[in-house]
Amino acid sequence: MDTGLESKILSQGMNPEVVNQQIGHFKNGFPFLQIVAPATPENGIKVLSDKELAYFTKTYPEKASQVQVVKFVPASGAASRMFKDLFAFLDGDGDITKSPFVQKFMDNIEKFAFYDDLNEVLVADGSSINLKLDTKDYKGILAALLLDEGLGYGSLPKGLLRFHSYPDGRRTPAYEHLIEGIQYATGEGNTVKIHFTVSPEHESKFRAEIASALPKLEKEYGINFEISYSQQKKSTDTIAVNMDNTPFLEDDGSLLFRPAGHGALLENLNDISADLIFIKNIDNVVPDRLKSETKDYKMAIGGLLLEIQAKVFEALKTLSDTVDEASVSLAEHVFTQDLGAKLPEGFSEKPNSVKGEYLKEKLNRPIRVCGMVKNTGEPGGGPFWVKESDGSLSLQIAETAQIDVADPSTREHFKGSTHFNPVDLVCGTKDFEGNDFDLLKYRDMMTGFITEKSKGGRDLKALELPGLWNGAMAGWNTLFVEVPLITFNPVKTVNDLLRDEHQ
Repeated sequence: MDTGLESKILSQGMNPEVVNQQIGHFKNGFPFLQIVAPATPENGIKVLSDKELAYFTKTYPEKASQVQVVKFVPASGAASRMFKDLFAFLDGDGDITKSPFVQKFMDNIEKFAFYDDLNEVLVADGSSINLKLDTKDYKGILAALLLDEGLGYGSLPKGLLRFHSYPDGRRTPAYEHLIEGIQYATGEGNTVKIHFTVSPEHESKFRAEIASALPKLEKEYGINFEISYSQQKKSTDTIAVNMDNTPFLEDDGSLLFRPAGHGALLENLNDISADLIFIKNIDNVVPDRLKSETKDYKMAIGGLLLEIQAKVFEALKTLSDTVDEASVSLAEHVFTQDLGAKLPEGFSEKPNSVKGEYLKEKLNRPIRVCGMVKNTGEPGGGPFWVKESDGSLSLQIAETAQIDVADPSTREHFKGSTHFNPVDLVCGTKDFEGNDFDLLKYRDMMTGFITEKSKGGRDLKALELPGLWNGAMAGWNTLFVEVPLITFNPVKTVNDLLRDEHQ
């Protein structure tokens, strides 16, 4: 690296060695994962019986009350993509016949939870929604909804939009996550701990929204809330490059660094000390009438993790005391039967001392249980068996970009996938001695993503860190559990709020 580039990197507070590695990724790309099979209900995805579900929903609350539980909610994403079609209409010629999406929005506008707020903005300006509909001033309605001089929904994060209507008011996703937290994340000290990752410009609005809700909820449910916030760390930003892999320079000569995707939030997760951490995206919420299955399956995956983790801890403590045939046999059973992992060929011929060290290293890792829903064509990562460098097989969540679909056998594995990842995880991030794992040590840096973007009319390439539930957790012990499709209700566009699951 030339000294001029290094000085620029240092002057912008970044690490030259890390940036040099990032430029290397642009030049060399990332290898595909060695997928050997899709994870299915017959091979890698656990399907809970009615008896098992009833057991966990009964036993989990008592276990959770004795440990520290945190609900981790990535909430920094802007809602602008939700309104892509509305913005296009606002910038266009105003011919609604060319936009079925906008026509559907206008035809059902009274069904949106933000209807009253939007109408108040227009009334304050001497108009109303009905008046603008009568005069076919659709742009006036959209401007009041999206632009900052109105509700400003086009620049707010999803977590602060009105999603659901109730007789006593309208709720944002942030509020709905508080209700969910009461249902399955009440831990030690009758306390619900929720951590939101937010963008700097919206943190004060999140704090205000949550602060206005807490007194009522704490009084009504007799619980305590501990709400915390963090922002994606600037140090996790990655350098952008031109199409020829040279650093992209801004007009003022500075280097362009960009946020590195949700994988950057691994550092935020790493800062949290808890026994049990649930992870769920901000927009995946439903009204109260549909929350029961979400609650049951959250308790189920949380209870399953605590149960399996106890077995892992017992095996590790036994191996720490002595390495003999009995302790190795117990550890092997936990690794292959309880965790469902697969040992490399020739393992059985190894001496107990080698087996013990291998199993100790494999078991003493963070653990996660991931809900998986049946694939209905939604985009997202899928569950697969992946071959590791040591010959063992592990369960991984892989994005399409990580899969070599040009290879015939890999393509068949991809086509055979029956489920996908709805970002429904519960994590155990402490070791068997009660210490917090350094989660950064279990990340596979060769599982990042390169995407093409543009700025100021110039094309560029951007680098995303290994995804939070993909390569960022590649070294974790993983279990997959089938969860019902009703537990997955993301809001990708504003018209998704018209689906029955959000009404």
